[in-house]
Amino acid sequence: MKIGIPRALLYFKNEKFWTTYFDEIGAEYIISPETNKEILTRGENIAIDETCLPTKLLLGHVDWLIGKCDYIFIPRVAYHRGYEMCTKFLSQTDLVQNTFRDRNVKLLFYNVGDKKIYRERKAVMKMGKFLKVKRSQRKYAYMMAKQAQQYFEMFRDQNQEKILEESRKTKLLLVAHSYNVGDKYVGEPVINMIKEMGCEPIIAEYLDEMKCIRASHEVSKNMPWAYNRHLLGAIQLLKDRVDGIILLTTFPCGTDSMVNEFIVRKFKDKPIMTLTVDSQDGYAGMETRVESFVDIINLRKEQL
Repeated sequence: MKIGIPRALLYFKNEKFWTTYFDEIGAEYIISPETNKEILTRGENIAIDETCLPTKLLLGHVDWLIGKCDYIFIPRVAYHRGYEMCTKFLSQTDLVQNTFRDRNVKLLFYNVGDKKIYRERKAVMKMGKFLKVKRSQRKYAYMMAKQAQQYFEMFRDQNQEKILEESRKTKLLLVAHSYNVGDKYVGEPVINMIKEMGCEPIIAEYLDEMKCIRASHEVSKNMPWAYNRHLLGAIQLLKDRVDGIILLTTFPCGTDSMVNEFIVRKFKDKPIMTLTVDSQDGYAGMETRVESFVDIINLRKEQL
């Protein structure tokens, strides 16, 4: 049996966790390729117009996997670390099932529908049972997978800290969800722009998640969304260590549209720019905006 993993949405948050788990239970899997024009077009042709870009990309990656595997892995996650998730993560399993209902697509998933932290472990164990994996092997695989994910995130956090301490370049905090900053179509061009302009991109997503969530409470007590709390906390922790902030979002993200406006109003003493990526080709206008933003920041630094 071969499992297909779409390189979209939760993949970018859980890559090491998922791949290590499947490796440990001895499951064969295939990961869809980096996002390209073909995959984007597939998703656009399948999705309705109102669907956000990351979900369109998910559908495009699923479409690419159909016929190349026996099951496609699409977990349903309602809560993360006790906080709510965007509705796209609650509905993605059903969305994929219904979108491809005429193509006999079989889905593999686990379901985290409770705020309690241990629910993920229980859900993944249940999925392993469906795959006919022995209980002892399932437990070991889950433990190793969580450990691999933890080490991976720790390494990224330490690397960011090293850059913050050692780099003398203009530092721009890139605030974007994992599925945006990690995607070749959405995040990579913006990261490359920042580097080409002689600046150092600091990725908010790469900071320690629990530290960021705790710091987010200094800014907002009632924000419900886990991933937005992570990013908000990263801004709170680094606002005095970076020269500017770029809010990278995708059209039409509901949670970002509210949270980004809140960020702009809350952190008034720091230069902030919002970039919105949609499915249209071309980054010339965006590159001009980033260049102007960098010029303003450098001019401000000279005047201090």
